Amino acid sequence: MHHSSLRLLLVNSAKAFLVPLCFSSVVFAQSAAILEGDSAIPLQNSQGMVVTSHTLASTVAREVLAEGGNAIDAAVTAGFALAVTQPRSGNIGGGGFMLISRSTPDEVVAIDYRETAPAKAHRDMFLDESGAVDSQRSRFSHLSVGVPGTVAGLLMALDKYGTIRRERALAPAIKLAEEGFIVPPRFTKGLESVKDRLQKSPASRSTFYKFDGSAYQPGERFIQPELAATLKRISEQGRDGFYLGETARLLAEEMAANDGIMTEEDISNYQPKIRKPVQGNYRGYNIYSMPPPSSGGIHIVQILNILEGYPIGSFGHNSAKTIHLMAEAMKRAYADRATYLGDSDFVKVPVTGLISKEYAAELRKSINTTRATPSQEISAGLPSAYESNETTHFSVADKYGNVVANTYTINFSYGSGITVKGAGFLLNNQMDDFSAKPGTANAYGLTGAEANSIAGNKRMLSSMSPSIVKYQGKNLLVTGSPGGSRIITTTLQVIMNVIDHGLNIQEAVNAPRIHHQWLPDSIRIEQGISPDTQQLLESMGHKIELKSAMGASQSIYIDPMGGFQGAADPRRSTSSAQGL
Repeated sequence: MHHSSLRLLLVNSAKAFLVPLCFSSVVFAQSAAILEGDSAIPLQNSQGMVVTSHTLASTVAREVLAEGGNAIDAAVTAGFALAVTQPRSGNIGGGGFMLISRSTPDEVVAIDYRETAPAKAHRDMFLDESGAVDSQRSRFSHLSVGVPGTVAGLLMALDKYGTIRRERALAPAIKLAEEGFIVPPRFTKGLESVKDRLQKSPASRSTFYKFDGSAYQPGERFIQPELAATLKRISEQGRDGFYLGETARLLAEEMAANDGIMTEEDISNYQPKIRKPVQGNYRGYNIYSMPPPSSGGIHIVQILNILEGYPIGSFGHNSAKTIHLMAEAMKRAYADRATYLGDSDFVKVPVTGLISKEYAAELRKSINTTRATPSQEISAGLPSAYESNETTHFSVADKYGNVVANTYTINFSYGSGITVKGAGFLLNNQMDDFSAKPGTANAYGLTGAEANSIAGNKRMLSSMSPSIVKYQGKNLLVTGSPGGSRIITTTLQVIMNVIDHGLNIQEAVNAPRIHHQWLPDSIRIEQGISPDTQQLLESMGHKIELKSAMGASQSIYIDPMGGFQGAADPRRSTSSAQGL
């Protein structure tokens, strides 16, 4: 890839506004792309960049950077702010993963704050009398809730790698909850779309809807006093303000009153973990992503390893040949996912084998470059035995050389739909991410095996894939996305768009996406893939399904010449990239 072909984009809305400069000085415009021919103009003395899915979160995180805070400080501030402004996915009632890269070549840390199953959880807890999966129980009951990890994870990151006080990091979120914020159209539309589900929970109805049951309208102010009180306890007491005392009691009482199995002991016992990232190399670029219980890092590296054997760049961006090879590689990776992936604290995951170049070469041999392989003819491979939908992602970079990629979730949009009475936050329904019955697909169509079966204190498998790309030892790209099973392929394509196709970061994020997850046997595409290309793919034996937009990748490119290039994904209307 030619870095000189990349153009600087500082985006403060869902759209990129192209403003060419005629002068040698750099103009800082929050809603402008700065262009000069085909070359990027480096930002001198750049202080940092924040890209999140909500402009208010981007603003408060940017303020932290402007005060001299680092990327971790800003990320934690954004994480708590999103829990207020974006209840459908920002959260303190869920969990996620954070990747932190320092300026040194190999210093990358993964923080796993994925939810855990309550101690009393067991393998068959979601099966009915006939042995079938009861999806209502696994998705929308109090049994569907895993022990939340977000608060512990964000505080661990701040304590170990941040520089600001906890009270400073939580202050913007507390203010947004206490004083409220003006509702954007997306907020209203979201709550209206899930009204029937959320209003089954009395606490959700009273928290998120007006007295008459209607949703807050665009331009109106939305206040969350109970959430503000919960955030104040965290600010004042740290971890104990959530996992012990009043908040833990309220959460345990919510469970006990509604046939849940989570106890105060489950809550107090929760611990995030620091893990070693999955690392791969693609065409000279070092790829870092999350290890199990994420499947994302392994399969991004695995797919890239397979595709490295082809001159993807010369085949053309989103050409039929490129998409065909991507889909074939995706099929084989998702077949392996269904068999091998789970919580590595409970099962042996053959990580080294799955991400090895040798294994990729074996899988590549099974790909016909002109004809689709039916998914029923693909099963999990045999990697060598070496010593294994509603989410939000944000990316942050600072002037000190630190970058953060963070993805967290409560699973479905608005999670289980259940709000903790008196505490003001929604609970996840992550228990559905386990294999409730091995061989049976979950809500995202993903099939799992025994490796991801339910067990007490176990972390459920995830597709979340916060990722960092380094080149010659320096941070280059920070990316990730929401999107359930499509997180892996969305993140993969942003990386490929930059490395293989030389797109600038906004083009890489905006470009139409494709997805194949082995089962069902079809390529899902977004609008923008030409009809001619679709016909060519069908002639190769692929089934094409045109569906709604996939993911919302909030990404940062660090220009080797200096400066940050932020790309907010237009697929999410409140997305915001802000630099300074």
